[in-house]
Amino acid sequence: MSSVPHSDAELFTVACAVITVSDTRTVETDRSGQAIQHLLQANGHRVVEYQLVHDEPLQIGGLIERLGDCPDVEALILNGGTGIAPRDTTYDAIEHLLEKTLPGFGELFRWLSFQEIGSRAMASRAIAGTFRQTLVFSLPGSLNAVTLAMNQLILPELRHLVSQLQGHAKG
Repeated sequence: MSSVPHSDAELFTVACAVITVSDTRTVETDRSGQAIQHLLQANGHRVVEYQLVHDEPLQIGGLIERLGDCPDVEALILNGGTGIAPRDTTYDAIEHLLEKTLPGFGELFRWLSFQEIGSRAMASRAIAGTFRQTLVFSLPGSLNAVTLAMNQLILPELRHLVSQLQGHAKG
């Protein structure tokens, strides 16, 4: 049995929104958000929206609700605010919005992180799921975490997950 998943029959572009949750980053200093955008584009996807938002649950939730209603957004990738510090509220803001969760995403992310940073990986509340026909991924804000999640988990499965969520192959 092969450990490589089957390839998708058709390659297509996924329209993505990238959201950085931070009280301190600016567009110029947001290396993680920039990396997500670069990796998406380098793999044939489109970034249709990019925003920075403060680590405020109402702002995060409102942005997800707005983007979930946007037909041009098929996947939403957030970074930042997934730890357990008092200002880390991304998980709390979105977990109740997700209609279906992908528990394997968080489990695999923490397992991969453990191999790189050891037991500190347990503090990550990375999560993924669906909201109104939109895939939602929430990653830690570090550049290493973003790169790991994008290269090992999100990019290899993004087209497949969008196809499944939309119930048909995209063209």
